[in-house]
Amino acid sequence: METKLQNNYADSEIEYILERSYEFCGQHLWISQSSNAQIGTSGFIWEAGLALCEYIEKQRIMFNGMKVIELGAGTGILGILAVLLGGNVTITDQPNVLKQIEHNVVASISPSCRDRVNIRALSWGHDHIQFPRDYDFIFGGEIVYFPKTYPLLIKTLQHLSSERTIIYLSSKMWQDFQINKFYEDILPEHFNCQIVDRNEENDINVYKVTKKVHALGISC
Repeated sequence: METKLQNNYADSEIEYILERSYEFCGQHLWISQSSNAQIGTSGFIWEAGLALCEYIEKQRIMFNGMKVIELGAGTGILGILAVLLGGNVTITDQPNVLKQIEHNVVASISPSCRDRVNIRALSWGHDHIQFPRDYDFIFGGEIVYFPKTYPLLIKTLQHLSSERTIIYLSSKMWQDFQINKFYEDILPEHFNCQIVDRNEENDINVYKVTKKVHALGISC
């Protein structure tokens, strides 16, 4: 499924709550959450996602001309920020979340820049092969929390990335979801992984991840 934004976009049948304004890297983002209970956790603005936005701001990362994809986008805040910083961005989540992402894209990105954003459904480990393998950056803010999805996420990251891809993942280190196991045992089997930022107060880590390359130059 692929959704293209139109200038006459309207979603009056959906109500949105808790519209908030954020500012990162000198850019203003207007982010709302759908009142539709069916989208579950995707309706929340998670602290870990904001922590990754703050890291991008602190590091003054720009995405001019870069190909970026956000996984499990929810409100789409990370992907929207990447568009505002010059990226060509694909923002993904489950089909029932896409309207919420569209709403926030329209609120935050001017029509003249919307040709650089693409909103698509992506089910990890299933239809990931419909996406290209040459992204410069991959983002995931608070997408590591359900152990059954970990193998699917790994398979998706393997497909979407090359040895030059930079992956940024941010997570609140909840004790109940084996998050440490993912970052310390599962992910390092296939990727180089290091903590590049740490919020002690909120127990949030930002990880920089790159694909491992064997001696023969083959990415694993």
